[in-house]
Amino acid sequence: MTISPVADVLEDSRFLRACRRQPTDMTPIWLMRQAGRYMAEYRKLREKYTILEMIKTPELACEVTLQPINAFDLDAAIIFADILPPLEGMGLELEFVQGEGPIIYNPVRTAEDIENLRVLPPEETLHFTLKAITLARHELDQRGIPLIGFSGAPFTLASYAVEGGGSRNRIAVKNMMMSQPALWHSLMTKLSEVAGHYLLAQGRAGAQVLQLFDSWVGDLSPFDYEHYVLPYSRRVLEIAGESGVPIIHFGTNTSGMLDHIRSAGGDVIGVDWRIDLAQAWKQLGDNVAVQGNLDPVALFADWEALKVRIRHILDSVKGKPGHIFNVGHGILPETPIENVRRLVDFVHEYSQQLNRNASA
Repeated sequence: MTISPVADVLEDSRFLRACRRQPTDMTPIWLMRQAGRYMAEYRKLREKYTILEMIKTPELACEVTLQPINAFDLDAAIIFADILPPLEGMGLELEFVQGEGPIIYNPVRTAEDIENLRVLPPEETLHFTLKAITLARHELDQRGIPLIGFSGAPFTLASYAVEGGGSRNRIAVKNMMMSQPALWHSLMTKLSEVAGHYLLAQGRAGAQVLQLFDSWVGDLSPFDYEHYVLPYSRRVLEIAGESGVPIIHFGTNTSGMLDHIRSAGGDVIGVDWRIDLAQAWKQLGDNVAVQGNLDPVALFADWEALKVRIRHILDSVKGKPGHIFNVGHGILPETPIENVRRLVDFVHEYSQQLNRNASA
């Protein structure tokens, strides 16, 4: 099959090369939650629309996806969506409540609840995000910027589905996992099929990279992750792998279970700030790329203090091919936008200098 010149440019983009652990002129950077409330453009739209309205209107989702690309010299875009709409497609009633976050009004607690969960094609339940990907690709191709699609991982989805929303200790979901293993298996099997095929559909719709978000997996012990979560995350990544695009596997607070995260799969492993990046990479091995790992709170610091932390991360990996710079979790709503701009530019400038010195 003949690849178009645009596709050639994207395949050779800094971000996709890093995903494949190939040398780049400088370290690529994108930021989790790079489209969000810290941007005035986003806040203006939120005055008119709810989060779900923005996600479910492809033109609006495309517009929000492009906002940070228009504002900063980022190396990748991520489709504007959320990890929870797949649960709606399964029959759960979801609402984002101002000041409270997501609420699920019919949480999953019994065998009957799980039996009633639907597993439908994403083209039927999540068509709006697939359409938004198509629209965003049309705009991004002209700039040579790759697009990331994403899904929540089974454990993180289960946390919301069982708890009925956010939870500090995740007592209900952990209790089901530990005390009702058959019920847990039924739930996680359905969630892994939904998440896996959703990622696959995003890849087929045009996303050039996929990310699996396991935001709450760090609340588990390594034992519980290995026995009750790893097989289902692996299943998601196996299904998504049929897309043929690189996959990022990200979880927070995973320094004690990186071997298990790596075993589950992923071409790139995302880590947070709770572990030294070079140490994490050594533990993961050279046959995987890494993403991370600035503390998002560092973006509130004065510029000199922030620069120290950026330099430390870049110095620690010494320009090794396969590093993608990112925050260790999503950008916070009150983040000073000027620090985001400075971060992006400085990562490029400083890493390019490191690469030049290394090759001199």
